[in-house]
Amino acid sequence: MFTGIIETLGTVTQLETKGGNLDLTIQSSITSELQIDQSVAHNGVCLTVVGISGDAYTVTAISETLKKTNLGTLKVGDSVNLERAMIMGSRLDGHIVQGHVDQTGICTSVKEENGSWIFSFEYDHATGNPTIEKGSITIDGTSLTVVTSGKNTFDVAIIPYTYEHTRFNTYKAGTVVNLEFDVIGKYVAKLMQR
Repeated sequence: MFTGIIETLGTVTQLETKGGNLDLTIQSSITSELQIDQSVAHNGVCLTVVGISGDAYTVTAISETLKKTNLGTLKVGDSVNLERAMIMGSRLDGHIVQGHVDQTGICTSVKEENGSWIFSFEYDHATGNPTIEKGSITIDGTSLTVVTSGKNTFDVAIIPYTYEHTRFNTYKAGTVVNLEFDVIGKYVAKLMQR
């Protein structure tokens, strides 16, 4: 489990395809604190540390993960939002995030608004994943509040701190992002379908 509060950015230093899997090597400031078998969220995707060397570590994304996320589009030099698993008994500053990406979405616009930014996104609504105004959404692992919600669109407001310390400063129209919808909202939507 995660909170959606990004700890740091990592940098992709190596990508290696092994059958249908992709090994990603990430250089980060938290590598010295990691252990083999530990879970780390990468752009919101929970992956297991399988190797550590110096200030870099390696994780493996299987083909199912690559199909549902933006990890397969990463290139050497790209930044990645990183968060280690939450510690039970500490504050839950974001919201409950599982690290299980539901689908990808596309950034449709970025508007600066007097010191903050409004980011608009579009996604395939056929999956049945809901957003609601003032509800939670996780974009590339970042816990956010939905500002406006449409059938297959939503907006979020980004403060300067989040803009500077996450991948949001690289987004533009057309950027593909990972979306994890609010877990409670998903259960309610599923029950309503019955």
